[in-house]
This record gives sequence, structure tokens and C-alpha cells, in this order.
Amino acid sequence: MPRLLGVDIPNDRPTHVSLTYLYGVGPKIARELCFKAGVDPQVKARELADDELGRLAALMERDYVVEGPLRRQVAQNITRLRDISCYRGLRHRRGLPVRGQRTRTNARTRKGPKKTVAGKKGVKDLR
Repeated sequence: MPRLLGVDIPNDRPTHVSLTYLYGVGPKIARELCFKAGVDPQVKARELADDELGRLAALMERDYVVEGPLRRQVAQNITRLRDISCYRGLRHRRGLPVRGQRTRTNARTRKGPKKTVAGKKGVKDLR
């Protein structure tokens, strides 16, 4: 498996698809990288030469923010929002959706599994 920026990229996929396994590299940027580095995007990743891998790695280090630095930057942005106690920071802190989605129903990805609340249907009086 070829290794780029500390991440193993899959052998059996075309280069432009394998590059998307890096955090911060999508299909468009993967094709740009292949074009700028002079690598055929349709060649399987295992067939890349060492100099081609080196060119790709150098290009990503120089021109793009990917993997570790990007993860750190995103974490710092969220920490900054929490520290200044803006609305988005409060939503991050409480683990609720940040971008205006409804929470009365849905939002299970952010809120986690349902927590059942007892006595919701209506309590009968015992007289």
C-alpha cells in the first residue's frame, strides 16, 4: 500500500479515488493534484513510482491543508466558538445540531440514541 502523509491509500483503486482517502481531499482536489503532479489519474495506486508519490506528497504539503494540520485547524475553530460562547459554540458544547436543523424529531446523529422519559403519555389518577 502506498503511504502519503502518514495514511495508507488503497492499492487496487485508481489514483484519483485513492487520494480521496486523505482527510481534506475530495474528488475535485484529487484530480487537481494528479494534474499538477503529472500523474495519470486512472493508473492504479500500486503502480505509482516513488518519484510520483514524492511529487504528490510535496505538492500537498506545499499547497493544501490536509490530514493532521486540517484536523487541528477544525478543532481550534470549534474550540474558539466554544470559548467565545456564541450560539454555534453553545450548540457544539451541548452536542446538538449547529446549522439550524430541527431537533424535536430527527437529529439522532448529534443527540445519540433515544432516552426514554417515563410518564409521558399521561398519568391516571389513583382515587
